[in-house]
Amino acid sequence: MQATGDAPLTEPRTGDGPQRPRRRLTVAVTALLVFGADLATKTWIVHAYGDGHVTTVIPGVLDIEEGRNAGAAFGIATGSTIIFTVIALAVAIAIVRIAARLRSRSWAIALGLLLGGAVGNLGDRIFRSPAVFRGHVVDWIYLHHWPVFNIADSGVVIGGILAALLVVQGIRFDGSRDPS
Repeated sequence: MQATGDAPLTEPRTGDGPQRPRRRLTVAVTALLVFGADLATKTWIVHAYGDGHVTTVIPGVLDIEEGRNAGAAFGIATGSTIIFTVIALAVAIAIVRIAARLRSRSWAIALGLLLGGAVGNLGDRIFRSPAVFRGHVVDWIYLHHWPVFNIADSGVVIGGILAALLVVQGIRFDGSRDPS
């Protein structure tokens, strides 16, 4: 068994779980990396691509272009920016509260990805135009045949997939497994 982090996902665990260090730092560092990368790239895109400029990276596959999204994923619920602001804030608060008792490295990474992504897009909704708490999220990665997205969106999706895998595998926040 490893001295730090989670044991391999295939190793069964029972009981109250091992005494592992709390994972607040892992959540925080992961969230800061996602948030920092998201903020840096959005700042660059707004300054470099604000005039409608498009850069083709892989023809017919990947472009870089600035887009603004007032709604949720895939442009749904465009008039509900304030609702998404409140949801993102609630998710961020819930993750911070869960992090206090977290002992699983895998869960810490998943929740850090979710937190960084939620806060990245929350910052846009709070501070970007057209108004405070009604701002449009800056998207810039355009995979053809897929809506434009950003690094925060990627953090939320990857964190969500990782969380779903952990749930399916029965891994708890403390690193133990659900008895099968």
